[in-house]
Amino acid sequence: MLKQFVQRLGAALGLSLLVGAVPAQARAPESGRPALWSVSDADTTIYLFGTIHLLPQNFQWRTAKFNEAVSGSQQLMVETIVDDKDPTKLMSAMANLGFAKGLPPLRERVPAAERANLDTAIKKSGFPPQALDQMKTWAAAFILLGTQFRELGLKGGEGVESALRTDFSGSGKPIGELETNLEQLGFFDRLPEASQRILLQGAIDQGSSVHEEFAGMLKAWSRGDVEGIARTFDRDLSTSPALQQALIRQRNANWSKWIERRMEQPGAVMIAVGAGHLAGKDSVLAMLKKDGYSVRRLQ
Repeated sequence: MLKQFVQRLGAALGLSLLVGAVPAQARAPESGRPALWSVSDADTTIYLFGTIHLLPQNFQWRTAKFNEAVSGSQQLMVETIVDDKDPTKLMSAMANLGFAKGLPPLRERVPAAERANLDTAIKKSGFPPQALDQMKTWAAAFILLGTQFRELGLKGGEGVESALRTDFSGSGKPIGELETNLEQLGFFDRLPEASQRILLQGAIDQGSSVHEEFAGMLKAWSRGDVEGIARTFDRDLSTSPALQQALIRQRNANWSKWIERRMEQPGAVMIAVGAGHLAGKDSVLAMLKKDGYSVRRLQ
């Protein structure tokens, strides 16, 4: 199950530094009505929207209700900002955290039965094997997982965050981030090596199930099936407490506290984070409710 979770990671858990995608040949729906919530008081409104980072071309996901929330928001907050035109910040973060001396060769960090898959993934990536050997396991997994997703043939410009950033910047509205590139990579850097190797094995999996997995995730997201998304992630993470704590609980707790602080200021803000963070018992929404906030679903 965890291999499938790794493949869904970039699409619905919402890690912006990973490239998630849904294969066009998976008979994805052509339109949707994804879930949207709000938390508000007398002078503050926070909209919460769960995203998928990349979508099929011409996928229609915007609704009148969603556009109304965007128009009424004075600021957009995303997980982290990746500057495609100037990736210096991201590359610096990766250089600071992703490399170490004295690591075993990457082939020794996967089971013998997976080494042929690793060799294939490295060849497809075009990345020098010697450079991957010098990378920490999570960083090598990032490189190889990105290659796997790119092979599915979707364009980054179709993603929800990309569209929202264009909207807000075009209207002169500020865009902020809940985590810096360095902070987001730090969650992976602090994972136990065993959990990092789970990520690596998922990144090199050559199975065809990725098509069905992403099609199912897109279908759940597009129809606002929050319970379905929650079941998927609860199932996938049930055997890996370290991944669950680092990638979901800890980050969700940080973001819910940010929202609570922001509620003390007037105005309206749109928060767009991966759909997996707004589903289930450890979601941002559940944490806000636990702290006494009323969360209203708008669609």
